[in-house]
Amino acid sequence: MSQRFTATGRSEVGLHRSGNEDSALINGVLIAVADGMGGHAGGEVASKVAITTLAQILPLLNNDEMDSESLEDFLLTALVDVDDEIRITAEANDRLSGMGTTLTSVALYRGKAYVLHAGDSRAYRLRGKEFTQLTKDHSVVQELIDAGTISEEEATVHPQRSVLTNVLMGHGNITPLLLEYDVKDGDKFLLCSDGLNAVLKNSEIESLLKGEDALNKLIELTYERGAPDNVTVLIAEVGSGDSPTQFLGAAK
Repeated sequence: MSQRFTATGRSEVGLHRSGNEDSALINGVLIAVADGMGGHAGGEVASKVAITTLAQILPLLNNDEMDSESLEDFLLTALVDVDDEIRITAEANDRLSGMGTTLTSVALYRGKAYVLHAGDSRAYRLRGKEFTQLTKDHSVVQELIDAGTISEEEATVHPQRSVLTNVLMGHGNITPLLLEYDVKDGDKFLLCSDGLNAVLKNSEIESLLKGEDALNKLIELTYERGAPDNVTVLIAEVGSGDSPTQFLGAAK
């Protein structure tokens, strides 16, 4: 049997939010998190559009006949399709003007994990004792960190910490990013909206992911820290199991 995800997730409203703008998808071959923006109504719609549009690739991932190059092209096109759907939806309703969303997903196919990424929702992997952040935030502060202008500690309080440089807003200027990783049985992937990593350090996420009941403990610690934003966390282990398709957050 081909490798599959056994996955679980939670999406909760932040303590200072009136609604949940996050959406998420769990499936045996695909997990994804989207964090909407543009006001509660717009953000919720944008993230839902992203997740439901991405979910249309599920039949492809369950078909083992496509070569890797064709799959990569299809995944990159899927991100462009999401951007187009956001534009079409916003143009049909003035209230949704300016909405947008991040999107980070991991797809399993023929022994590989394909990470599709735009924005600052994150993907991590735990392989044995080795914990790795697979994605890099598409944000102004990340660019400043990369340039050596500010430290990671300074980034947490920087006035532009919420400004994204690559995000799905229907403007047609998205830069699709697709990363490819080998997969081993037992690998754990964690996807989250920035409501988690803006509050918890990577070392804290790693420590809890290595323990029991990681999903609930991550959410609980976020709430103990004040949960200023909505928080969505998915944890998926690679093996021979399977997860039925489910939607979390705004995409219910």
